[in-house]
Amino acid sequence: MITRDTVKHIAKLARLSLSEKEEELYTEQLGNILQYFEELKAIDTTNVEPMSHALQVVNIMREDEVKPSPGHESVLEGAPDAEKAFFRVPKIGD
Repeated sequence: MITRDTVKHIAKLARLSLSEKEEELYTEQLGNILQYFEELKAIDTTNVEPMSHALQVVNIMREDEVKPSPGHESVLEGAPDAEKAFFRVPKIGD
């Protein structure tokens, strides 16, 4: 069980200033959390497989495939402004 002194110590480490009412509230809340963990420890999980996510995760991305890159001309066709083989952009700053 967590004590009020423990809450005061944690608050000091976190550089928090707690009122007496907050110390009392957090002592109760943290005690409830730790009690719940004790209840979870009592559950038999011997036949439960470990998992990395609560839900089944499926990769929807396509496989990586090597493809030829488009040439300069085709890329620059979609540019709003181009000069020779470069994109032309507005000047930034002075």
